[in-house]
Amino acid sequence: MALSDPLGDMLTRIRNGQRARMASVDSPASKLRTNVLEVLKREGYIRGYSQQELRPGVSQLKIELKYHEGEPVIKQITRVSKPGRRVYSKIGDLPKVFNGLGIAILSTPRGVMSDNEARVANVGGEVLCRVF
Repeated sequence: MALSDPLGDMLTRIRNGQRARMASVDSPASKLRTNVLEVLKREGYIRGYSQQELRPGVSQLKIELKYHEGEPVIKQITRVSKPGRRVYSKIGDLPKVFNGLGIAILSTPRGVMSDNEARVANVGGEVLCRVF
């Protein structure tokens, strides 16, 4: 069955895995998912991820979740731009997530990056999700 929102599916798997206190979760692999996971790893929201090939042409991502003193590091992870309603933002209109405590992940012409990196690079783009 084809998913209409693969990134939203991965974010839900992360959210459900942290509620169940799992050490890691699995998700089908794609370039967009890998880029979003790279931003989450760089910002310190997940321990890491690895890509495993199940059979030729089919890969899977193993996402290692991160906890601090028994509590999940990710308090909230929400999809902003959905297949039915795309949300784009200029760099000047990009709001801070929880007054700078969280991040927004953007898909820009220079690649997938956090809102802080986008401000430094002075580029806007599609707001994929918000993480706190």
